[in-house]
Amino acid sequence: MALPLPTLQARACAGLSFLTDEPLFAATGLRVGFSRRWGGVSEAPYDSLNLGDHVEDDPAAVAENRRRLLDAAGLAATEMLTLNQVHGDRVLSLSSADAPAFAAVAAAARAGADGVAVDVPGVTALLCFADCTPVIVASPTGAFAVAHAGWRGALAGIPAKAVSAVAALDAEAGALTDAGDFNAYIGPHIAAACYECGEELVGRFVERFGEACALGTDHLNLEMAVRASLAEAGIAARRIAAAGECTACCDDRYFSYRKSGGRCGRHGAFAGRKE
Repeated sequence: MALPLPTLQARACAGLSFLTDEPLFAATGLRVGFSRRWGGVSEAPYDSLNLGDHVEDDPAAVAENRRRLLDAAGLAATEMLTLNQVHGDRVLSLSSADAPAFAAVAAAARAGADGVAVDVPGVTALLCFADCTPVIVASPTGAFAVAHAGWRGALAGIPAKAVSAVAALDAEAGALTDAGDFNAYIGPHIAAACYECGEELVGRFVERFGEACALGTDHLNLEMAVRASLAEAGIAARRIAAAGECTACCDDRYFSYRKSGGRCGRHGAFAGRKE
Protein backbone atom coordinates (compact mmCIF):
# COMPACT_ATOMS: atom_id res chain seq x y z
CA MET A 1 0.00 0.00 0.00
CA ALA A 2 1.32 3.41 -0.96
CA LEU A 3 0.85 6.12 1.61
CA PRO A 4 -1.03 9.27 0.61
CA LEU A 5 1.32 12.19 0.17
CA PRO A 6 1.86 13.87 3.54
CA THR A 7 -0.04 16.91 4.66
CA LEU A 8 -0.58 18.73 7.95
CA GLN A 9 -3.85 20.32 8.99
CA ALA A 10 -5.02 21.75 12.30
CA ARG A 11 -7.52 19.57 14.12
CA ALA A 12 -9.54 21.05 16.98
CA CYS A 13 -11.08 18.75 19.55
CA ALA A 14 -12.22 19.16 23.16
CA GLY A 15 -10.81 22.66 23.44
CA LEU A 16 -7.31 21.87 22.21
CA SER A 17 -5.65 21.82 18.81
CA PHE A 18 -2.92 19.85 17.05
CA LEU A 19 -1.52 19.50 13.54
CA THR A 20 -2.12 16.09 12.00
CA ASP A 21 -2.41 14.14 8.75
CA GLU A 22 -5.99 12.92 8.39
CA PRO A 23 -5.45 11.01 5.10
CA LEU A 24 -2.61 9.07 6.76
CA PHE A 25 -4.86 8.21 9.69
CA ALA A 26 -7.63 7.05 7.36
CA ALA A 27 -5.22 4.86 5.39
CA THR A 28 -3.22 3.30 8.23
CA GLY A 29 -4.84 4.06 11.59
CA LEU A 30 -1.63 5.87 12.54
CA ARG A 31 -2.20 9.20 14.24
CA VAL A 32 0.69 11.65 14.00
CA GLY A 33 0.51 15.08 15.55
CA PHE A 34 2.14 18.26 16.78
CA SER A 35 0.30 19.81 19.70
CA ARG A 36 -0.37 23.49 20.32
CA ARG A 37 -0.28 25.16 23.72
CA TRP A 38 -4.05 25.64 24.17
CA GLY A 39 -6.59 23.57 26.04
CA GLY A 40 -4.69 22.43 29.12
CA VAL A 41 -4.76 23.16 32.83
CA SER A 42 -1.24 24.42 33.51
CA GLU A 43 -0.81 27.94 34.85
CA ALA A 44 1.60 30.61 33.59
CA PRO A 45 4.34 30.44 32.44
CA TYR A 46 3.38 26.90 31.39
CA ASP A 47 -0.08 27.82 30.16
CA SER A 48 -1.78 25.80 29.27
CA LEU A 49 -1.22 22.45 27.51
CA ASN A 50 2.29 21.88 28.83
CA LEU A 51 3.38 18.30 28.17
CA GLY A 52 6.87 18.50 29.68
CA ASP A 53 7.36 16.99 33.13
CA HIS A 54 10.83 18.52 33.62
CA VAL A 55 10.01 22.24 33.69
CA GLU A 56 8.82 22.74 37.30
CA ASP A 57 5.16 22.59 36.35
CA ASP A 58 2.69 20.82 38.66
CA PRO A 59 3.04 17.08 37.85
CA ALA A 60 -0.72 16.61 38.22
CA ALA A 61 -1.32 19.33 35.62
CA VAL A 62 1.14 17.71 33.19
CA ALA A 63 -0.55 14.33 33.64
CA GLU A 64 -3.95 15.86 32.97
CA ASN A 65 -2.64 17.68 29.89
CA ARG A 66 -1.22 14.45 28.50
CA ARG A 67 -4.48 12.66 29.19
CA ARG A 68 -6.40 15.37 27.35
CA LEU A 69 -4.09 15.18 24.34
CA LEU A 70 -4.35 11.40 24.03
CA ASP A 71 -8.12 11.57 24.39
CA ALA A 72 -8.44 14.27 21.71
CA ALA A 73 -6.18 12.31 19.37
CA GLY A 74 -8.17 9.11 19.79
CA LEU A 75 -5.27 7.40 21.55
CA ALA A 76 -6.63 7.26 25.09
CA ALA A 77 -6.35 3.47 25.25
CA THR A 78 -2.64 3.45 24.38
CA GLU A 79 0.42 3.27 26.61
CA MET A 80 2.51 6.45 26.53
CA LEU A 81 6.25 6.26 25.94
CA THR A 82 8.28 9.39 26.73
CA LEU A 83 12.02 10.07 26.60
CA ASN A 84 14.59 11.85 28.70
CA GLN A 85 15.76 14.03 25.81
CA VAL A 86 19.46 14.82 26.00
CA HIS A 87 20.17 16.61 22.69
CA GLY A 88 21.88 13.56 21.23
CA ASP A 89 21.28 11.20 18.32
CA ARG A 90 20.28 7.93 20.01
CA VAL A 91 17.12 6.35 18.55
CA LEU A 92 15.50 3.49 20.47
CA SER A 93 13.31 0.78 18.92
CA LEU A 94 10.25 -1.09 20.20
CA SER A 95 9.29 -4.15 18.20
CA SER A 96 7.33 -6.19 20.73
CA ALA A 97 4.08 -5.53 22.54
CA ASP A 98 4.93 -7.62 25.58
CA ALA A 99 5.44 -5.98 28.96
CA PRO A 100 9.15 -6.83 29.41
CA ALA A 101 10.03 -5.34 26.02
CA PHE A 102 8.14 -2.13 26.79
CA ALA A 103 9.74 -1.91 30.23
CA ALA A 104 13.22 -2.33 28.75
CA VAL A 105 12.69 0.43 26.19
CA ALA A 106 11.10 2.69 28.82
CA ALA A 107 14.15 2.20 31.04
CA ALA A 108 16.48 3.05 28.15
CA ALA A 109 14.32 6.11 27.44
CA ARG A 110 14.72 7.34 31.01
CA ALA A 111 18.48 6.95 30.70
CA GLY A 112 18.49 9.32 27.73
CA ALA A 113 17.54 9.24 24.05
CA ASP A 114 16.20 11.62 21.41
CA GLY A 115 14.19 9.34 19.20
CA VAL A 116 12.13 6.18 19.29
CA ALA A 117 10.82 3.90 16.57
CA VAL A 118 7.74 1.74 17.20
CA ASP A 119 6.03 -0.93 15.12
CA VAL A 120 3.41 -2.22 17.56
CA PRO A 121 -0.10 -0.86 18.15
CA GLY A 122 -1.19 0.31 21.55
CA VAL A 123 1.83 2.57 22.16
CA THR A 124 2.01 6.34 21.70
CA ALA A 125 5.42 8.00 21.62
CA LEU A 126 5.49 11.58 22.92
CA LEU A 127 8.49 13.91 22.71
CA CYS A 128 8.57 17.50 23.98
CA PHE A 129 9.74 20.73 22.34
CA ALA A 130 10.09 24.47 22.75
CA ASP A 131 12.07 25.60 19.64
CA CYS A 132 13.94 22.43 18.58
CA THR A 133 12.70 20.60 15.51
CA PRO A 134 10.25 17.69 15.86
CA VAL A 135 10.44 14.95 13.22
CA ILE A 136 8.01 12.10 12.63
CA VAL A 137 8.58 9.27 10.14
CA ALA A 138 5.74 6.96 9.05
CA SER A 139 5.83 3.67 7.12
CA PRO A 140 2.96 2.09 5.14
CA THR A 141 3.12 -0.76 7.68
CA GLY A 142 2.10 1.57 10.50
CA ALA A 143 5.60 1.62 11.99
CA PHE A 144 6.78 5.07 12.96
CA ALA A 145 9.50 7.09 14.63
CA VAL A 146 9.42 10.36 16.55
CA ALA A 147 12.67 12.28 16.95
CA HIS A 148 13.98 15.45 18.60
CA ALA A 149 16.34 17.40 16.35
CA GLY A 150 18.02 20.19 18.22
CA TRP A 151 21.12 21.54 16.54
CA ARG A 152 23.31 18.80 18.02
CA GLY A 153 20.96 16.03 16.94
CA ALA A 154 20.40 17.54 13.52
CA LEU A 155 24.13 17.88 12.92
CA ALA A 156 24.59 14.26 14.01
CA GLY A 157 21.91 13.12 11.56
CA ILE A 158 19.14 12.02 13.91
CA PRO A 159 16.44 12.51 11.21
CA ALA A 160 18.24 9.97 8.99
CA LYS A 161 18.73 7.66 11.96
CA ALA A 162 14.99 7.78 12.67
CA VAL A 163 14.32 6.72 9.07
CA SER A 164 16.83 3.88 9.37
CA ALA A 165 15.23 2.73 12.61
CA VAL A 166 11.80 2.47 10.97
CA ALA A 167 13.29 0.63 7.99
CA ALA A 168 15.01 -1.81 10.38
CA LEU A 169 11.73 -2.52 12.17
CA ASP A 170 9.99 -3.18 8.85
CA ALA A 171 12.80 -5.51 7.78
CA GLU A 172 12.63 -7.35 11.11
CA ALA A 173 8.90 -7.87 10.55
CA GLY A 174 9.49 -9.12 6.99
CA ALA A 175 7.85 -6.11 5.36
CA LEU A 176 9.10 -5.22 1.89
CA THR A 177 9.28 -1.46 2.30
CA ASP A 178 11.85 1.14 1.39
CA ALA A 179 12.60 4.58 2.81
CA GLY A 180 11.22 5.98 -0.42
CA ASP A 181 7.82 4.65 0.68
CA PHE A 182 7.86 6.56 3.97
CA ASN A 183 6.31 9.91 4.86
CA ALA A 184 8.14 12.43 7.04
CA TYR A 185 6.75 15.36 8.99
CA ILE A 186 8.64 18.39 10.32
CA GLY A 187 6.85 20.12 13.16
CA PRO A 188 6.84 23.72 14.38
CA HIS A 189 10.29 24.94 15.40
CA ILE A 190 12.31 28.13 15.57
CA ALA A 191 12.78 29.51 12.06
CA ALA A 192 16.03 30.78 10.63
CA ALA A 193 15.12 34.46 10.96
CA CYS A 194 14.74 34.00 14.73
CA TYR A 195 17.59 31.53 15.26
CA GLU A 196 20.76 33.53 15.65
CA CYS A 197 23.85 31.38 16.24
CA GLY A 198 27.58 31.72 16.09
CA GLU A 199 29.16 31.84 12.66
CA GLU A 200 31.25 28.76 13.47
CA LEU A 201 28.14 26.65 14.13
CA VAL A 202 26.41 27.90 10.98
CA GLY A 203 29.58 27.02 9.06
CA ARG A 204 29.52 23.47 10.38
CA PHE A 205 25.97 23.03 9.10
CA VAL A 206 26.85 24.52 5.72
CA GLU A 207 29.79 22.12 5.44
CA ARG A 208 27.63 19.16 6.42
CA PHE A 209 24.32 19.92 4.67
CA GLY A 210 24.90 22.78 2.23
CA GLU A 211 24.38 26.53 1.87
CA ALA A 212 20.59 26.27 2.32
CA CYS A 213 21.18 25.82 6.06
CA ALA A 214 22.44 29.39 6.42
CA LEU A 215 20.56 32.66 6.50
CA GLY A 216 23.39 35.14 6.27
CA THR A 217 26.40 34.16 8.33
CA ASP A 218 24.85 33.88 11.78
CA HIS A 219 21.33 32.47 11.43
CA LEU A 220 20.69 28.74 11.15
CA ASN A 221 17.92 27.08 9.12
CA LEU A 222 17.27 23.83 10.98
CA GLU A 223 14.47 22.80 8.63
CA MET A 224 16.81 22.67 5.65
CA ALA A 225 19.29 20.58 7.66
CA VAL A 226 16.51 18.18 8.65
CA ARG A 227 15.31 17.95 5.04
CA ALA A 228 18.85 17.20 3.88
CA SER A 229 19.26 14.49 6.51
CA LEU A 230 15.94 12.90 5.54
CA ALA A 231 16.97 13.00 1.88
CA GLU A 232 20.24 11.26 2.71
CA ALA A 233 18.18 8.44 4.23
CA GLY A 234 16.09 8.10 1.07
CA ILE A 235 13.01 10.21 1.78
CA ALA A 236 11.76 11.95 -1.37
CA ALA A 237 11.10 15.70 -1.15
CA ARG A 238 7.44 15.18 -2.08
CA ARG A 239 7.07 12.89 0.93
CA ILE A 240 8.10 15.56 3.45
CA ALA A 241 5.47 17.85 4.97
CA ALA A 242 6.47 20.78 7.16
CA ALA A 243 4.30 22.77 9.54
CA GLY A 244 5.82 26.05 8.36
CA GLU A 245 5.30 27.75 11.73
CA CYS A 246 8.01 29.43 13.80
CA THR A 247 7.73 28.79 17.52
CA ALA A 248 9.30 32.15 18.39
CA CYS A 249 7.02 34.11 16.05
CA CYS A 250 3.95 32.09 17.05
CA ASP A 251 4.46 31.90 20.81
CA ASP A 252 0.71 32.34 21.27
CA ARG A 253 0.35 28.86 19.71
CA TYR A 254 3.60 27.15 20.72
CA PHE A 255 6.15 27.32 23.50
CA SER A 256 9.44 29.05 22.70
CA TYR A 257 12.43 28.73 25.00
CA ARG A 258 14.20 31.67 23.38
CA LYS A 259 11.20 33.96 23.23
CA SER A 260 10.25 33.27 26.86
CA GLY A 261 13.73 33.75 28.23
CA GLY A 262 14.06 30.09 29.13
CA ARG A 263 11.02 29.51 31.35
CA CYS A 264 8.08 27.95 29.55
CA GLY A 265 6.17 24.75 28.91
CA ARG A 266 6.64 22.22 26.14
CA HIS A 267 4.42 21.26 23.23
CA GLY A 268 4.65 17.78 21.82
CA ALA A 269 5.22 15.62 18.77
CA PHE A 270 3.40 12.32 19.05
CA ALA A 271 2.48 9.24 17.07
CA GLY A 272 0.56 6.08 17.85
CA ARG A 273 -2.13 3.69 16.74
CA LYS A 274 -4.75 1.82 18.72
CA GLU A 275 -4.93 -1.96 19.02
